[in-house]
Amino acid sequence: MSGTRKLVPVLAALAVTAAALAGCTATAPAAVQTSEASASTDASEPVSEATPTPESTEPDTCSALSEVHGDGGGLYWERQGTLRDLGVREFAQGEVSLNTDGTPLTYTVEPGDVEAVIAERLCAWPTLGEMNHVRVIQPGQVLWLTPDPDSPWVPYYSPWDAPEGFLQIPYQQAIESAGRAVDAGDVDTVRSIWNGTLKGMFVNQYTIDAVQKVVDSGDLDALRQLFS
Repeated sequence: MSGTRKLVPVLAALAVTAAALAGCTATAPAAVQTSEASASTDASEPVSEATPTPESTEPDTCSALSEVHGDGGGLYWERQGTLRDLGVREFAQGEVSLNTDGTPLTYTVEPGDVEAVIAERLCAWPTLGEMNHVRVIQPGQVLWLTPDPDSPWVPYYSPWDAPEGFLQIPYQQAIESAGRAVDAGDVDTVRSIWNGTLKGMFVNQYTIDAVQKVVDSGDLDALRQLFS
């Protein structure tokens, strides 16, 4: 074989090697450039602000329970502390009526309602049944939440000055009957129950006179506070 023919394979191999080296040399700067561009882009992007923390979804709570206090003799009651309606909940799903400043005035009992849960909803001390002259609240009953301190109120279970051995059941039955008559607007029946039954169960003349004045007036709102 001639010398020229011997050089051909060698030159071809050198050409392939040169081409490979040329390819590596061409792509390396591009890779470096891409990395630098990426770093530059990352540096120029603004840092996103932290997502604001959502407001608390915890339900309102009562800072204190509103209570009703008497004058010591139990004839005149006054609410101390503000009622609030914290919203419908299980076992307290009734409708609340409000006065002009948003304070609850009445609560209408729904089936399944529980007195203590109603009181919790309204930030009230849980004696709403006794305040409304019932042992157990009933669906459809309108609970009056705030007594008029200028009108008398009589206890449901017995007069404050009841003697030992007082017949509590007939007294409660008379109170409940008078309450139903008040709700029906039947003032004559209220007067009959008071004059014929309840009046004789009281001892304190001051109490008798105060109640008698309301009964004689026929004022349904004042009678409601007395008996309903």
